[in-house]
Amino acid sequence: MDFRYKTIFKTLGLMLLISGIAMIPSLLYAAITNDTDTERAFIATAGVSIIIGGMMRFFIPRSERAFRTRDGYLSLLLCWVVCSLVGALPYLLSGQITSISSAIFESTAGYTTTSASAVPDTVLTGALVLWKATMHWIGGLGIVVFTISILPSFGTGSQRIAAAEAPGTGMYRTSARTFDISKMLVISYTAMTLCEFLMLLLGSSMGPYDALVNSFGSISTAGLLLHQGSISYYSSLYVELVIACFTLLASVNFLMYIYAVKGTWSEIKRNLELKTYFCVIAVCTLLITVDLWGTGTFSSLGSSLRYAFFQVCSFSSTSGFSIGDYNYWPAFSQMILFIIVLGGGCIGSTSGGIKIIRCIIMCKLVFRGFYRRVHSRSVRAIKIGDRAISGKMVSGITSFALLFLGIFVGTAVVLSLQGLDMSSTLSAAASLLTTMGSGFGVIGPSGDYSMFCAPLKLFMSLIMIVGRLELFSVFLLFMPEFWDPNKAKLR
Repeated sequence: MDFRYKTIFKTLGLMLLISGIAMIPSLLYAAITNDTDTERAFIATAGVSIIIGGMMRFFIPRSERAFRTRDGYLSLLLCWVVCSLVGALPYLLSGQITSISSAIFESTAGYTTTSASAVPDTVLTGALVLWKATMHWIGGLGIVVFTISILPSFGTGSQRIAAAEAPGTGMYRTSARTFDISKMLVISYTAMTLCEFLMLLLGSSMGPYDALVNSFGSISTAGLLLHQGSISYYSSLYVELVIACFTLLASVNFLMYIYAVKGTWSEIKRNLELKTYFCVIAVCTLLITVDLWGTGTFSSLGSSLRYAFFQVCSFSSTSGFSIGDYNYWPAFSQMILFIIVLGGGCIGSTSGGIKIIRCIIMCKLVFRGFYRRVHSRSVRAIKIGDRAISGKMVSGITSFALLFLGIFVGTAVVLSLQGLDMSSTLSAAASLLTTMGSGFGVIGPSGDYSMFCAPLKLFMSLIMIVGRLELFSVFLLFMPEFWDPNKAKLR
């Protein structure tokens, strides 16, 4: 096993350091609200994380050997797993959650930006809710993206980790270096968060706490449930529009914002994935609006449009917000929502799912198959705009789709052991894999997974990580060739 362990542990140490520092706002909020138990929990966890992380980061000598792709995959998984375990400690030490499996589930849902909870009957303190929102925000753009932004000393290692974090983004090119791209992504991400925070704070009745938590949940497309009834608690069309629009913006490829800053609007205008995504939003909103109004679910066309648009934005971005219980909607509307959550948002965004560009390429592949049935001797490349997609990339996307389907079926089979109804089981499997969280049946808009037993909560935590890390990044580690340096091709 010829890995660059020094670099891997330095990366892991940095992530522990970042996790510890990220707990400070929640610690301060606990101190302000006189939440003594939670304050002590954060002091202990943050202190240990910062000390151990700092020691690993600054005292482990730098490796002279090049950081390779398989080192990046191993670093990526270790970062997510270790940070999820550390993130669970404040829940346990504060006494708010007594079950280890529930605490791990809660923390994993935080870092994977999944709108799911294993403790719906427990009213978590404001500091712990803020901590989950912070985990959402950190996980939204990807823990390792932050590593790339502040670790230029790793050289090509940043590119290796980036390849593991977002496989399949190679169809989008930019002349900037990986480090520069990462800085621009973080700036864009932070600017969007600040913009939404100010709009919610100044344009509605929200206080700073609610505005911050909802902003973190929107930009990370995590949909944190802050109040019973989710966003309907505020009874404000303005709040609904702001949150829906920002979840939509966060589910767009963030490279589009880099193109916008650089003034290369032509790249945005000809982006097929972006145009397709907005078309899907418009068509699905129209279909659900007509269905809700035609079946009398809502008395007015305006109310039908309002609910349809918000939930389409929520499901397509896999954010998990809600303004009503869609369990009582017609089957046609529910089926549309279920389909679009599988498709997800754009690649290079904070949303989950298969991603729109992959769906486009798979559709083109099917149409090419029909075309070749008629014109058997034709040679027709799969193109996105005027760019031909390589056979290797098409093969990879096909493999991804098949693996996604296989994991979805396997997850549903395992979750069926809990004995829930078919709708709840299938919805839970899809919601966890796409990092949506909320779903249909007993899972509901609140993303309630408290009814599952401890082993299944740990299994679901793994599925959330698998979905967030785009499948291959995790399953590669189960290949014998990955651990054998003589056989490994991921150099």
